[in-house]
Amino acid sequence: MRTVLGNARSLEGQRAFITGASRGIGREIARLLAESGMRVGLVGRDEAALARVAEETGGWILPCDVADDTALEGVLRRFEKLADGPPDLVVAAAGVFSLGPIATLSADELDRHLAVNLRGAILTVRGCLPGLLSAGRGTLVLVGSVAGRRAFPGNAAYSASKFGLRGFHEVLLEELRGTGVRATLLEPAATDTGLWDPLDPDQDPGLPNRDAMLRPEDVAAAIRFVAEQPPAVRIPYLPIERA
Repeated sequence: MRTVLGNARSLEGQRAFITGASRGIGREIARLLAESGMRVGLVGRDEAALARVAEETGGWILPCDVADDTALEGVLRRFEKLADGPPDLVVAAAGVFSLGPIATLSADELDRHLAVNLRGAILTVRGCLPGLLSAGRGTLVLVGSVAGRRAFPGNAAYSASKFGLRGFHEVLLEELRGTGVRATLLEPAATDTGLWDPLDPDQDPGLPNRDAMLRPEDVAAAIRFVAEQPPAVRIPYLPIERA
């Protein structure tokens, strides 16, 4: 049985809209929130993978590329119909990641990072925000990265997207003041997900070993912590790292 601290509020029956829910951090978020009693909308490009997560969570399958504004708007409206209202919690967790020097960075790779990590998150917030503002409540969580506040060699495209996300979040915080809607930028250190598979970090001395990384469930637990805070508590930024 999990111990609930302080004035943590129950998430039972609340609605969560989660992008990047087919694998990695997004999948663990969906599983943990479902265990907490939330009804979850599962957004991702891989419909078969979403179906597997739906079997574990009872969530709604919402296949979509978050960089496609028309498709994203469609799944948001579908979610609101299935959930009978706007989300109580929005988690923008969709992301891509690769490494390489600036001198050989292709335009396509740059565009891919900006489209998913930055544009997709902005479009997700933009699509959900009118419903949250109308309700006068709700929590937005943007999954950023330590690479959004620290520079690492080879991270040009990824850092550009995550630094951009941090800038967007700062404006979002100002626009949300006094509305009852909260926003958190979660900035985890390196997390052991499938995004590292092509890089084989354990064989590269310039990269962290996987056993020294955060686990996806660690990041999911931090998001649940944010969601459980009473309405009067805001957590604008939450960096997390492996102890």
